[in-house]
Amino acid sequence: MSKQDNTGVDAAFEMLLEEIESVIEEVNQSGGRAFSDGKLDVAQQILTQAQTLTDFRSNVASLRENWGELYAVQNEEVKEIVSKRDLGRLKKGLRTKEAFYYSPILRVLTSKGGRGEIGEVLDQVHVLVKDSLKPVDTEPLASDPKVPRWRNAACWARCTMVKEGSLKTDSPRGVWEMTESGSKWLKKNGG
Repeated sequence: MSKQDNTGVDAAFEMLLEEIESVIEEVNQSGGRAFSDGKLDVAQQILTQAQTLTDFRSNVASLRENWGELYAVQNEEVKEIVSKRDLGRLKKGLRTKEAFYYSPILRVLTSKGGRGEIGEVLDQVHVLVKDSLKPVDTEPLASDPKVPRWRNAACWARCTMVKEGSLKTDSPRGVWEMTESGSKWLKKNGG
């Protein structure tokens, strides 16, 4: 999105995305428990549900981008009127968009020979982005107070990057791997 909107719609999308992500995390945990308990048929059903929810989240993220494009073409007079509304309970300050993390993730993976374990990659991404994060990015998630919002957004960026072909889909669990397409993207976008 080229410009932040002050209508609250972007904030509402942000809240919706966080809630969906929280539900997906709960479903994933349930699937892990079912798998551990040897209930493979239940685990498979939960996996299917998690994939459906992840696809839905991607659709909401796309709608958010569409909104940004629509809002960007409004004239300034309309934007000023709309931005003066009282937005009530919506949080001030939105988290940094997940696309912000694409370049740092690819830069870290490049420095590690194209692949790395999640924890190490995210720790190094944090070093690269910490001075650019908004205060809201460092707040903990409501669903997991041990995880800062930026880390969750970076993990969702990874999911999008897999769908777009910048990261491999068949990496071992806990490992992120860059593709040739990811390397080209980084070169093209100033990495």
